Amino acid sequence: MIRVTDSAVDHLRSLLAEQPAPAGKGLRVQVAKGGCSGMQYEMSLDERHAGDAVVQRDEVEFLIDPESADFLRDATLDFEDGLTGAGFRIVNPNAARTCGCGTSFEPVRPG
Repeated sequence: MIRVTDSAVDHLRSLLAEQPAPAGKGLRVQVAKGGCSGMQYEMSLDERHAGDAVVQRDEVEFLIDPESADFLRDATLDFEDGLTGAGFRIVNPNAARTCGCGTSFEPVRPG
């Protein structure tokens, strides 16, 4: 399952506090085809769907659909706010290669 840092939890809590109806919403973290390396990360505020894996920390939820779960196994979700920009970042041991943009990757091919 994906690991979530304290910084990511704190930022999601702040995002949800700004929403008009945050009840039942969490951060959906998913992988889709696209990007310059073949696969790309997508994130959005969403409600839980049947089959989702849920990481719950300090009363906020991170949602991962079944198709994305294998690509995100043992990955770490962090939130960084630095000189080069602010945003959620994923450190993924399942990526053979990542793009300079930080939002796309090439998955490790099974042996």
